[in-house]
Amino acid sequence: MLDDSTKGQLAAYFERITQPVELIASLDDSPGGADIRELITEIAAIAPAKIAVRFDGQFERRPSFQITRVGHDMGVHFAALPMGHEFTSLLLALLWAGGHPPKVEPEVIEQIKALEGNFAFDTWMSLTCHNCPDVVQALNLMAVLNPRVRHVAIDGGLFQDEVERRQIMAVPKTELNGADFASGRIELGEILAKIDTGAAQREAAKLSQKAPYEVLIIGGGPAGAAAAVYAARKGIRTGIVAERFGGQTMDTLAIENFISVLETEGPKFSAALEAHVRHYGVDITTLQRVAKLEPAAQAGGYATVTLDNGARLLGRSVILATGARWRNMNVPGEAEYRTKGVAYCPHCDGPLFKGRDVAVIGGGNSGIEAAIDLAGVVRSVTVLEFMDQLKADQVLVDKLKSLPNVTVHLNAQTTEVVGDGQKMTGLKWKDRVTGEEQHAALAGVFVQIGLVPNTEFLKGTLELSRFGEIIVDAKCHTSAHGIFGAGDATTVPYKQIIIATGEGAKAALSAFDYLIRNPAV
Repeated sequence: MLDDSTKGQLAAYFERITQPVELIASLDDSPGGADIRELITEIAAIAPAKIAVRFDGQFERRPSFQITRVGHDMGVHFAALPMGHEFTSLLLALLWAGGHPPKVEPEVIEQIKALEGNFAFDTWMSLTCHNCPDVVQALNLMAVLNPRVRHVAIDGGLFQDEVERRQIMAVPKTELNGADFASGRIELGEILAKIDTGAAQREAAKLSQKAPYEVLIIGGGPAGAAAAVYAARKGIRTGIVAERFGGQTMDTLAIENFISVLETEGPKFSAALEAHVRHYGVDITTLQRVAKLEPAAQAGGYATVTLDNGARLLGRSVILATGARWRNMNVPGEAEYRTKGVAYCPHCDGPLFKGRDVAVIGGGNSGIEAAIDLAGVVRSVTVLEFMDQLKADQVLVDKLKSLPNVTVHLNAQTTEVVGDGQKMTGLKWKDRVTGEEQHAALAGVFVQIGLVPNTEFLKGTLELSRFGEIIVDAKCHTSAHGIFGAGDATTVPYKQIIIATGEGAKAALSAFDYLIRNPAV
């Protein structure tokens, strides 16, 4: 199962194991059980002095295997063949169980160890999901560090009957002690904030003690990262506050148009952005949402940024790089059946619809790429485009037309997501030319109709366009002293990664020019 090159790389990693690890398998006679047996046998054979394997496990979900330290009972379980995007999750779990220290702040480790109560997590994921490993790895780490935490990573493709019975239609999906906990990507800090009472108050007090910034950037996507690099290189105190680093790139699988980078994946691109920013000593605060911005009363004064947790940060200048999010259809049934048939990430959730009929809303590049991707997994794809022609690049349109299981409807206005109260069962739309109402029985719909700027907290504070975008001039100035805008949240046309980075750099240069022309008040 593992080629010689991979085995050689694993052997080098396993040198870092300092305490013996045990793999305990609970298998059955299924093909998945045979694959898991083969994988863990090969892994143990790479470092037999450090990794042992047993096949007498009594775990109720089969096939599965547990990773634990010899003499311990760590709650790390894979009900999966962790290849694809989850192979890194497997490797990290082995290293952590073997005593290799995680790359996590010491105070976070202590917070995990101090958790009180019993926490049994189940995460349903797919091996093609690039958001799932973040959730799996965070919960595995908690299970390694705290014996009161248990985690089972479940491959929806391996347990498809269970997925259908539980009506799981989007991954990652996480339950805690049998109840819904989270849908979608969630980071370690967010998990701890949800289960550690008092964490938010402690974090707010800590953040409020930070010294004022000369440039404070709101948003950690390409625009925010570029702004941080350009500001920090001026030798001034620079900070970033964001919900997560990487922004929309974390939800993007293939990036093939960032000049000088032939191709990469969104999470890798995001990690490179963060590494570049940290190289210059930028103070990064993530997992925080901004609730309010109060611009300075006069040029040279300090703007105040208030976070949802009550913390207040000060900046002589502020760069708004809050990005955008997927636009909703805003039709009956969409909210009710979100994650129950209504989805936004074909790479993450596509495998859950294997062999079934789905639709894609949107005929731009994102929509057509989604349809092409899904066509190789599902039984059929119906593409609905509001306008009278597809807006995607011709090369994508040509590829789409070559696929036998794709149907395209132009001038199609989606009117309703239909369901049975538990899951989506179909979609209704209207032909904008004839007025004819149409309905199709579908298991899922992937919405790919553009973006909405993340600027709600700015209403009444700055001048916004009718679309909610921050109005900026050629130098990224907004309508307020010392406040600048960059990236997808602004009126700058063409929402592209490379344009966002350029605008972020421009905003930082304008902020620096503002600082030197307006001494601190």
